[in-house]
Amino acid sequence: MPDYSIDVLVIGAGAAGLLAARDLARIGRRVAILEARARIGGRIHTFLEDGFTGPTEAGAEFIHGDAPLTRALLREAGAAWHSTAGRNYEVYAGQVRESVEFLADMPALLQQLHALPQDMPLADFLTCYFPGDEHATLRLQASQFAEGYNLADAARASAFALRDEWAGGGAEDSPRPTGGYRQLVELLRDQATAAGAVLYLDTPVRQLTWESGQVAAVSPTGQLFRARQALITVPVGVLQASAGTVGALSFQPELPELRAAARQLGFGAVIKVLLEFAPDFHRAAQPPLTQHLPELGFAFSDAPVPTWWSQLPDARPLLTGWLGGPAATYHQHTPDEDLLQLALESLAYVLGSTVAALREQLVAYCVVNWAADPWARGAYSYATVEAAAARQTLLTPVENTLFFAGEGVYEGPSTGTVEAALVSGQDAARRILQIGK
Repeated sequence: MPDYSIDVLVIGAGAAGLLAARDLARIGRRVAILEARARIGGRIHTFLEDGFTGPTEAGAEFIHGDAPLTRALLREAGAAWHSTAGRNYEVYAGQVRESVEFLADMPALLQQLHALPQDMPLADFLTCYFPGDEHATLRLQASQFAEGYNLADAARASAFALRDEWAGGGAEDSPRPTGGYRQLVELLRDQATAAGAVLYLDTPVRQLTWESGQVAAVSPTGQLFRARQALITVPVGVLQASAGTVGALSFQPELPELRAAARQLGFGAVIKVLLEFAPDFHRAAQPPLTQHLPELGFAFSDAPVPTWWSQLPDARPLLTGWLGGPAATYHQHTPDEDLLQLALESLAYVLGSTVAALREQLVAYCVVNWAADPWARGAYSYATVEAAAARQTLLTPVENTLFFAGEGVYEGPSTGTVEAALVSGQDAARRILQIGK
């Protein structure tokens, strides 16, 4: 019998993996965390370089809904959070108006969704219950909201799941951690390693060889890791990846039912473009901005990069462009410089300016294409009509040896959030410990 020095291999040092590793190590399990990147956090990435003047979020940025575990950990890390501020605008057909709500027809939409007798894809729901030209705007805005906010393909997204999320008002209540989410993942890393977990960065796992009670992984440098169990916390996009592609994870022997279940889950793409401008650029830009949008909080438009937000109440001149859902998938392989140009053209349209004027005031930028990232292959999950059964397959331990966690397999009202990842990691650690009793 091999002499195992590790009880549990945790694959991935994102929020789910770090929290699970901490909880397992605190109970006395010998834990090794294998992370493909040179940093922790996964789709949480707060960075402080590249010319930006403060902590900048390449990934998760907001706290959606109550998020009790997220808030508790931020408090433990000594991190506060603050509400977003400013005014919301819509810019369509070149016309600007102030917008009070994210989706004006939400009450009518929710009323019909609550009366829906059985689940169906959102696109089918809209066609069946809001037909005709008189509802064309509602159908368009609801689909755009699902694609932009939830990163969902309306042809696959569960109407019931969207109803439950939208009814919770998470889009309207979205504070930010002051100083960024890095404080949370750094807290979990420090707690996990203090409890005895060992973290290996730059250690991608391409294949897990397993049998009942035994797991083995080999790093690119040839280091062998053997354990009794493994907790896999990679994103759904990695589980969906074709064998042999960069970032894909294979199992030996393979798990065809698990692969099929992963393909039934929705996993959306996003491209985030971060643009920091010179102080007071609204007044300094030449030619002057013709659409100043005072106290801009969020702007929604018909531009190619349709959604923009500021950092208010922080006056830092950082504007974030958001392209989500099928449109981001379409641009998955677009070069970063072309995406920057597309973003600047979109922002120039929203502000009534020119690309040249914006480039002159630009002091730092970053294009984050999560769909093109081999260790993510997307941003976050959304529920399909088949998602409940698929999650159950992924949440069922494979011979008490392989376990899965992450926001994509979370069950509850916080789909696609940091809270979902944390709760999933916590639950996975409990399952492993219960089996070990």
